[in-house]
Amino acid sequence: MSKEAFLSALEAELKGLSKAEKTELLQDYRDHFLFGNEEGKTDEEIIASLGSPQVIAKEINANYHIGIVEDKANAGNVFRATWAVIGLGFFNLVIVLAPFIALVALVFSGWITSIAFIGSPLLFAIDAAVFSGFRAFEFFASLLLCGIGLFIFAFMKWVTKVVLQGFIRYLSFNVSLVKGGLKNE
Repeated sequence: MSKEAFLSALEAELKGLSKAEKTELLQDYRDHFLFGNEEGKTDEEIIASLGSPQVIAKEINANYHIGIVEDKANAGNVFRATWAVIGLGFFNLVIVLAPFIALVALVFSGWITSIAFIGSPLLFAIDAAVFSGFRAFEFFASLLLCGIGLFIFAFMKWVTKVVLQGFIRYLSFNVSLVKGGLKNE
């Protein structure tokens, strides 16, 4: 593979990046070739040391999407970052997707519980009006559940924030692990 073929393949794989970002990255790799040639290395040796343009592009895309999530965390960005990290390898399918599903289920169930508890006085009012009339114990139990639901709601706001930050750090850790960034030097 020639230098131009390598750079063309890399450019084709860099999806989702702006034109300016692609141009800057490709210039960095052109500079890498230039410095390598000045050290007496051939283009083939430089390409062998860099690795596959597809793998490089997957790593760049994963880091790019993780950076977007760190700047603006919303569900779409988190899903894109997760998918980009999973794309780094089949092993990541299990290592990233399983914790992601578990965390989403945990956070989702907390929010549903909170909403259900907060809505319990409304459900009591519907039950009292339609079916059985007013019962004091059920009324006060629904108010208690509503209060607990408000506490759970406030707690879930904090949990969602902490889980999101932790998962972003986990994705970054996973990318550095795949790239070999945790080797003992």
